[in-house]
Amino acid sequence: MEPWVPDQGQLRQLVGFLRDSLSGHDQNAQKYATMMLSQAKSSPNITNYLTYILCSLPSSLNLSPENNHLARSSAAISLKNIIKTKYRTIPAVNQAYIRTSLLTCLEDPNSQIRSFTGNVITEMVKQGGVLGWPEIFPSLLSLAGNDAGNSSPQAQEGAMSALAKVCEDSKKSLDRDYQGQRPLDIILPRLLQLTASPIAKVRALALESINVFIPQKPRALLILVDPLLSRLFQLALDSSDDVRRYVCRAFVQLVDVKPEKIVPHMEGLVNYMVSQQRNTDDPELALDAAEFWLAIGEHKNLCANLGPYLPSIIPCLLESMVYGDDDIARLEGDADDADEEDKAENIRPKFAKPKGARVALNDQSAMNGVNGDSKTSMIEEDTLSEGEIEEYAEELNGGDPEAEWNLRKCSAAALDVLATFFHQPVFDVTLPYLKNNLNHPDWPNREAAVLAIGAVADGCMDVVSPHLPELIPYLISLLQDPEPVVRQITCWALGRYSQWAAYLPDTRAKASYFEPMMDGILKKMLDRNKAVQEAAASAFSNLEETAKKELTPYCKPIIQQFVRCFESYKDTNMFILYDCVQTLAEHVGPALAEPELNNLLMPALVQRWEKVSDQSQELFPLLECLSYVATAMGESFAQIAGPIFSRCIRIIHQNLEQYLLATENEALDKPEKDFLVVSLDLLSSIIQALPSAISNDLVAKSQPRMFDLLRFCMEDPNNDVRQSSYALLGDCAVHIFPQLQPELPVLMPVLVQQLDLDAMPDEEAESAFSVINNACWSCGEISLQQKQGMSSYVEKLYERLFSIISNPGVPSSVNENAAIALGRLGLHCSEGLAFHLAEFARLFLQIIQPVDDTDEKGQAFLGLNRTIVNNPQGMENCLLDYFKATAAFKNFRRNDLKDSFQQVLVGYKTMIPNFAGFISQLSEKEQQKLHVTYNV
Repeated sequence: MEPWVPDQGQLRQLVGFLRDSLSGHDQNAQKYATMMLSQAKSSPNITNYLTYILCSLPSSLNLSPENNHLARSSAAISLKNIIKTKYRTIPAVNQAYIRTSLLTCLEDPNSQIRSFTGNVITEMVKQGGVLGWPEIFPSLLSLAGNDAGNSSPQAQEGAMSALAKVCEDSKKSLDRDYQGQRPLDIILPRLLQLTASPIAKVRALALESINVFIPQKPRALLILVDPLLSRLFQLALDSSDDVRRYVCRAFVQLVDVKPEKIVPHMEGLVNYMVSQQRNTDDPELALDAAEFWLAIGEHKNLCANLGPYLPSIIPCLLESMVYGDDDIARLEGDADDADEEDKAENIRPKFAKPKGARVALNDQSAMNGVNGDSKTSMIEEDTLSEGEIEEYAEELNGGDPEAEWNLRKCSAAALDVLATFFHQPVFDVTLPYLKNNLNHPDWPNREAAVLAIGAVADGCMDVVSPHLPELIPYLISLLQDPEPVVRQITCWALGRYSQWAAYLPDTRAKASYFEPMMDGILKKMLDRNKAVQEAAASAFSNLEETAKKELTPYCKPIIQQFVRCFESYKDTNMFILYDCVQTLAEHVGPALAEPELNNLLMPALVQRWEKVSDQSQELFPLLECLSYVATAMGESFAQIAGPIFSRCIRIIHQNLEQYLLATENEALDKPEKDFLVVSLDLLSSIIQALPSAISNDLVAKSQPRMFDLLRFCMEDPNNDVRQSSYALLGDCAVHIFPQLQPELPVLMPVLVQQLDLDAMPDEEAESAFSVINNACWSCGEISLQQKQGMSSYVEKLYERLFSIISNPGVPSSVNENAAIALGRLGLHCSEGLAFHLAEFARLFLQIIQPVDDTDEKGQAFLGLNRTIVNNPQGMENCLLDYFKATAAFKNFRRNDLKDSFQQVLVGYKTMIPNFAGFISQLSEKEQQKLHVTYNV
């Protein structure tokens, strides 16, 4: 076949467009070039031209070095994007041309061109799959290892860099079986060899590539663990900081994958990590070393091995918690900026989250992050490359260095973890440092000492408590420190000790410590520095979480300060102020309904409500806050409920309309689903909070009709939207059933479909189960109200609910709600369920038995008992389990439940020939309970 040759005229024209597209000298030329390049993508040979320009751009075009580089770089970027979006449409012959040309570019003297080429190779493998270009792997390995003996150092680096990118982007596909072979079986041993390359960058990239695979625990790596460990110990003293950085990362990964291999080398690893963490010339290397302590801390058995080395580890952590010179220069003497407006780019995005899954049970759990932080992400990191993850994190942080994970934060988190495990030994090592630095004349040392006090709070509370009567007043005095950074960290540290102060048994002690602590943090919420305001508001929210109802007597001064904050806060801190208000509402509850407090708080919230536009992201925290306030205030919320309810309806309607338009017109942006989530949640809260008559009236007058909008939301593709939708549906069943009942013929088929596990995408399992959980709960609530009217849905509902309780992959909380729904369905449709009793009874009993004896569990058992009456033979395979469950039930909140148990038991007593022998299989305690309670 004749080699492909470009048309020189078209080549010259395309080079010009590529050059101008990246040149910032002439914006008009850049805009025109971008438009022409977009049109050129339709040319059948565009990928050949771009490949030719990247790899073989002739000198006859007489381009300057700068323009040559611009054209080639632009060609690489365009080529990668076309491969990414249109790989399947590229003719096979053109794909072959790309593959045969790219390797030569890896030898280019320009490192950026080599890097761009690696990106194109990576995209080719990603889109075409491993079998689409199998020879690329031996080629890259051979070039990186200089197998032929004639590869330049640049070529070796270029090949290794490209291979590292391929490994990162295709890590899962490289461990798949292809006709009996796995690419990793060949690649990993060669990567291990390449860690001995004479070129530092090749060694570093080879080790980085190995690290990519460690968390996956592939067979090829597990076989090589011992040789890898041996190599890591050799590389530990490498002259390259980059190599040592990846050595640290490898050990951190191996802690999770092969902890038993770490224990024999603990002393050497501790000494090594301490030495690397003290590397002040490379903060990234120091951070990677510090991560080792966090990794160890997650494994109790491993963590115990650190005990003898705490005198070496803790001082290293404390040293690393002091701000470095660059940070000191950036932070020192921060201005009083409370009156300055926030820049739009500095306001971090606020992601709405549905208010938690509805439960028909008394089962709650909470998980707090290290140092009070909780990390959430809207993007699965597994779908992003390392660079994209860093860019995404930087975007969320708004470029704020204080929001970045760094050595200081990692060290504080490690101190927290070790304190939680070892308690007093950690405090004993920390105490001398605190004594030397809490009163230090240099603010960075004072600040680090306060950070250390806060970090050991959870783990060393019992040990620190005797010191707190002296320590708390001193920390409160530091709220007046001239350095804003010290005031910031002091707010946080006081918040960490708020539980100790809030629950002091002596009233005088509380007045001496808790009240000054609370007052000090509240006052700092109006500090002249916005960062201190934010820290104080966050600390006060933490105080609210720990003090709970202990705050009730102090509501008036708290709300008065909140109102002042509403008057002066700028946009960024307004977000966390909402959190303070909603947390107070959550924990003091009806106390907020007191007229004096109501009249203080509501005007401030309403004023903000009227100011914020329907398109503002500030609506997310504001609506979420109002949801909690409505729940707390109950009927007192009625005075402002009408306009708020109507606005939520309007926001939902606008969002749904915008979404429909965007699905029909790709040029339009799809609206944020978070507006739907928070609006649905607030509607739920209002309906729950107000008397039924008022809620019924609000729903009846809503325009557009609320239930029409709800139906669309129940079918929305977004899981969070559907989760909130089914919560609202269930709340309507509980509180305004007369309004809901006429809508059931339209809404019930949607609900039944939602309960189909087969329709749930595997990749969205966690959030999808939250939707199903709420759908089960709402199904049970509707069954309670609709009674015999559910008979037409019994078969379909049974099929769906049984598939849930019989699936071992379903979370227990979802199973419990499904079982409750099934039982409630039996309350008034027992005849329809009786036919299936033998199939579901054992599973029902297994799931429901551990649940607390709530009203909901009682209703489910009452429904089961009525079903048994219609088919007593259906319990044959689990009758003894039923008797055990009956004996275990304690809290009868309704007489008909006890009567129904007795009816069933007496019925079986008459049916079973040797009833005494059957009963003897129960324990004496169970037999006694049945005899005393049911006279059987």
